Amino acid sequence: MTATAPVSAATPAAPARSRGFVPALEGMRGMAALGVIVTHVAFQTGASSMPVVGKVWERFDMAVAVFFALSGFLLWRPHAAAARGLGAAPSTGYYFRHRATRILPAYWAVVFAVLLLLPSAADSAGWRVWFSNLALLQVFIPLTLTDGLTQMWSLSVEVAFYAVLPLLAFALVRLRGDAARWRVPVLAGSALICLGWNFIPVPTPDAIHADNWLPAYLPWFAAGMVLAELVDIRPAVPTRWVRVLGSQPLMWAVALVAFLFSTTDLGGPAGLTHAEPWQYVVKMTLGMIIGFGLIAPLVLGDARHRWLESRVAATFGRWSYGIFLWHLAVLSIVFPVFGILPFRGNFAWVLFLTIAITLPVAAASYALIEDPARRFAQSRDRAHAESR
Repeated sequence: MTATAPVSAATPAAPARSRGFVPALEGMRGMAALGVIVTHVAFQTGASSMPVVGKVWERFDMAVAVFFALSGFLLWRPHAAAARGLGAAPSTGYYFRHRATRILPAYWAVVFAVLLLLPSAADSAGWRVWFSNLALLQVFIPLTLTDGLTQMWSLSVEVAFYAVLPLLAFALVRLRGDAARWRVPVLAGSALICLGWNFIPVPTPDAIHADNWLPAYLPWFAAGMVLAELVDIRPAVPTRWVRVLGSQPLMWAVALVAFLFSTTDLGGPAGLTHAEPWQYVVKMTLGMIIGFGLIAPLVLGDARHRWLESRVAATFGRWSYGIFLWHLAVLSIVFPVFGILPFRGNFAWVLFLTIAITLPVAAASYALIEDPARRFAQSRDRAHAESR
């Protein structure tokens, strides 16, 4: 990841296809990480049960849709470009090696810290909890989402997407050249089909729900994948569809409306109550719109996004993975250390404390684990290239 260079506000942004790094996406990732903190603090302080505004705090869990759309866009971009002769997709070995070094070292550090040091988790951490958390299989093995690590269900889904992505790329490998025009309809159609996943009576063990598996969330990833395709067919002179999808006021207004709809019963019941299949369809659709609407102007529009490209937002984005990994462990110790009772209010104070403590922990995670792991992977790539 790269720091954002200062640019004059009058200078138009380069199209996303002409550069490898889009600073605004880094900032968006940082904002999504803070959104995840908001929803978890709201739940554990009881703020999510407040009239009206409580449902808004709770629906900040839609930040996960933004994370998934970002992953879909960034990881699908090389394949979309290769289908149009604009580059080469990475080899499968390279792809998995870099995904593993990006995800696993920092994640395993959190798992060991929580399961060894956090009393509420360590006291009940048997071999099954250890195995499922280390292997990121929590959504498949019953009763293994433990205190300080319950947010990792979404990382389990994300890693499943990483595993499936090369297969998806292979399935569309014939849609190249002139046939590449069919890639967007195929991806969009597949996303629509997956919206019906929760109507399928998939047999699962007790305490496991198939709606937490990858097929249920593929529409959120597909939102980013479709954008990756659209970036490479964006004409040099913007047409009407580019101007519409690249308009930040318009697309963010659409995302806001979708978010507000998600705060109603259409987006599912409050708390941990299991939703009806039709409610999952609505929630997945709204999340797909939110992810697409927030990201589309950043990659298709020509305007600068000063806040998302600022140093502060870029820093939050750089630390976003550590923020996601550590915030629930931090939240678990905020209550006893500061003498605050869970589910008894103090939302703003607990939110401030959680963010204030999580940020330096996330910075340390990036500096001591994530960045060295990235550099190690790059050094291995150079050594491999030299040996060849």
